[in-house]
Amino acid sequence: MSKQYETVIGLEVHVELATKTKIFCGCSTAFGGAPNTHTCPVCTGMPGSLPVLNKQVVEYAMAVGLATNCEINQFCKFDRKNYFYPDNPQNYQISQLYLPICHDGGIEIETAAGKKVIGIHEIHMEEDAGKLIHDEWDDCTLVDYNRSGVPLIEIVSEPDMRSAEEVIAYLDKLRLIVQYLGASDCKLQEGSMRADVNLSVREVGAEKFGTRTEMKNLNSFKAIARAIEGERARQIELLEEGRAVVQETRRWDDNKEYSYPMRSKEDAHDYRYFPDPDLVPVVISDEWLQAVKDRQPELRTEKLERYRKEFDIPQYDAEILTGAKKMADLFEETTALCGKPKKVSNWLMGETLRLLKEEGAEPDALAFSPEHLAKLIELTDAGTINQTVAKEVFEKIFREDIDPERYVEEHGLRMVSDEGLLRAVVEQVIAANPQSVADYRGGKDRVLGFLVGQTMKQMKGKANPGAVNQLLRELL
Repeated sequence: MSKQYETVIGLEVHVELATKTKIFCGCSTAFGGAPNTHTCPVCTGMPGSLPVLNKQVVEYAMAVGLATNCEINQFCKFDRKNYFYPDNPQNYQISQLYLPICHDGGIEIETAAGKKVIGIHEIHMEEDAGKLIHDEWDDCTLVDYNRSGVPLIEIVSEPDMRSAEEVIAYLDKLRLIVQYLGASDCKLQEGSMRADVNLSVREVGAEKFGTRTEMKNLNSFKAIARAIEGERARQIELLEEGRAVVQETRRWDDNKEYSYPMRSKEDAHDYRYFPDPDLVPVVISDEWLQAVKDRQPELRTEKLERYRKEFDIPQYDAEILTGAKKMADLFEETTALCGKPKKVSNWLMGETLRLLKEEGAEPDALAFSPEHLAKLIELTDAGTINQTVAKEVFEKIFREDIDPERYVEEHGLRMVSDEGLLRAVVEQVIAANPQSVADYRGGKDRVLGFLVGQTMKQMKGKANPGAVNQLLRELL
C-alpha cells in the first residue's frame, strides 16, 4: 500500500510598514523614485552614522501584535544579524532575535474543513535591505539603496498549516488585519507584503517533522499555492526514491513552476547575532501600550458581526464590503449620510464592482466621495432621475467624482413625468408601430416592452418608465 503523506507548513511574512520615513533615519519610504535618491549616511551604512528609532514603527508593530492576540514585550532590544551582501550597506541587518516586540499569538482561519487557530510564534521589527539590479547589457550589478532601511515587521507563524488552502486563508486574514490597522497597504506585487514558505512532509501519524526547505520569491497568492503544491510533490518524490530532503533555501520560478536551490540553510549561529550597541532597548510603558490599545480600529470580524445586526444586508454582501477597508469605509460613510444601507450596498456590490473589474483595478483605487453617492441615491429615490440615468451619472461619479445634482441640472436629465408631453409621445409611438399594436391586441404581451423602449428612446431615456407603461396600456 502506498504511503500517505502530510504537509507541514510555517510562514515568515514580511510586511513593509506605511511610515513616511525609514526605521532609523528621516529618508522617505515612498515606492519608486530615482535610484539612490531616498538615502543618507545612516541608510547607506556610512562609518560613524548613528541610527535613531522611528516611534511610529514601534506603534504599528504593537498594533499588529495586539490584533493577532500576541503578548507584547514591554522591554525589547535590537540585534545585529551579520552577513556580507552588497544590498546590505552596513554588512549587518538590524533585527530582533533575543527579545522581539511580540510573541505567542494566533489568528483564527476558516476553510472548507472548518475553523482553526494558526499560532504566531513572534513578530519582530527590522530594516529592509537595498535592491540589486542585474544589468545584462553591461554585465554588471547595480545597487539601489532607496529601499534600504525601510521598516519591516516579520510575522513568524508556528508550523500549524497543512495545505495551500490554509496558507492562503491565513495570509488573507493577516493582510486584512494589517490593512484595517493602516499599518501597510500589503501589496504583494509591490513587495510590501512578502511570504517565505517553510515546508516539510512526513508520513501521516509520524511524531517528528521532516526536513524543511524555505521558498522565497513568492509575490502572489496564486504563486504561493503553486509553490506549495510543487514543493510538496518534489519532497514526496525524493522520499519515495529513498533519498534525503536537503535543508536549504529555494527560489520559486512561477513561469517554469519549479523551484531550484539558492543556498544551504543557515541557522541563527551562522549570523553571529549580538545586541546592537548603537540602539538603546525599547521600553514600552503601560500608558503607551494602553494608548495604542485604545486606538485599535474595529477589525473585519467585528465589522461583519455588526453589519449583520445593524444593517440587515445579506451575509455575502457584508463579506464583500468588508473584504477591503476602502469599501467598508465608503459603505459606512454613505449610509451615515443617506440612512439607506441596502441601497448603498446595491450600488457598491453592483455598478462599483463592475466598473472596477472593467478597469482591472482594486477597491483601494476608489476615489469618489460618499457625499456624491448619497446624493445620487436621494435623487433616484425622489424620482428626480430614473434608474437608467442614475447608472449613467454613477459612471461619471466613479470616474470623475462629479456632483450628481449639478450634473443632472446641467445636462437636463431630470425625469419627465409631465402627462401631457408623455401622452403625445406615446401616441406617436403607437401610430408609428401598427404591427406591434396589432400583435399586442392579439394577446402578445411581450410587445409592450418594445413599445416602452421606443418611447424611452424618443424621450432620450428621461421618461418615467412606470408612467409610460401605464399610458401605453390605457391607450392600447
